[in-house]
Amino acid sequence: MSKLLSIRNVGKSFGGLHVLHDVSFEVPAGSIYGLIGPNGAGKTTVFNLVTGLLPPSAGAIEFQGESLVGLPPHKITHRGVARTFQNIRIFKEMSILENVMVGMHDHLAYGGLGLFFNTPAYKAAERRARERAFELLTWVGLAHKAELVADNLSYGDQRKLEFARALATEPKLLLLDEPVAGMNPSEKTALMEEIRNIRDRGYGVFMIEHDMRFVMGLCDRIAVLNFGRIIAEGTPEEVRSNPEVIEAYLGKEEAA
Repeated sequence: MSKLLSIRNVGKSFGGLHVLHDVSFEVPAGSIYGLIGPNGAGKTTVFNLVTGLLPPSAGAIEFQGESLVGLPPHKITHRGVARTFQNIRIFKEMSILENVMVGMHDHLAYGGLGLFFNTPAYKAAERRARERAFELLTWVGLAHKAELVADNLSYGDQRKLEFARALATEPKLLLLDEPVAGMNPSEKTALMEEIRNIRDRGYGVFMIEHDMRFVMGLCDRIAVLNFGRIIAEGTPEEVRSNPEVIEAYLGKEEAA
C-alpha cells in the first residue's frame, strides 16, 4: 500500500516550549489511520502542521511525495487535504445543499464576470456543483434533507454535513478531528459505518479521537503520542497491548 502522507522527524516549539519531538509516521493510501494520546500530547498540533495553520520547527511533511511545508492552508486543500474540526463549523443559516456547494468554490471555473453577468458558463458550473452536492449528500444519507436550514439538523447529521462539505473539496485525504465528540452510542455506530464507506470509496482518512473503543474498532493502524513523542505505532491489537501505551493512559501504578 502506497503512502499518502509522510511525517518525518517533525518538531514544533513555541518559544522555549517543545510540543513535538522527532515525530515520524506514514498514512497509507486507502486506509483509516488514527492518532491517539492523552490530553496535551500534541495531536491537534500535528493536524495544524499538516494543514498549514502552523509551520513545523523541524522535519518534513509530504503529501503524495511533495512537501507541504510553507504552503498556506488553501493551497494544501487544493493539493487534496481536507479537514473537519472538533467544534462543528457549518453555515447554520444556509441550506444543507448550499453548505456543501461552498466546499466546491475552488473547483468552479467561471470567474467573477461569469457570476456578475450570469453567463452560460456560470450556469453550467452551478448545475454541476448542485449535482455533485446532491451526490455527496446521498453518500452521507442527507439528500432528503438538502433544502433544510443546516441549523435544524441533529448533532450527528451536522457531523455528516461536515464530511460532505469536506469531500466537496475533492480531497484524497480527509482529516477528522474528534469526529464523535458529543455523540450518543447510536450516532457513533452510524458514523463509524460512514467513515468506512468513505475509506471504501478510495479516500484516505486520518483521525484524532479520544474514544478508544471507536478508534480500536475502526482504524487500520494507529500512532500514539505522549508528551509530544510517538511511543507506539501499529495495528489496533499491537497498540492495545503495548506496555508504554497502557502506562501513558493508566499511569505506572495502575499499569503495573
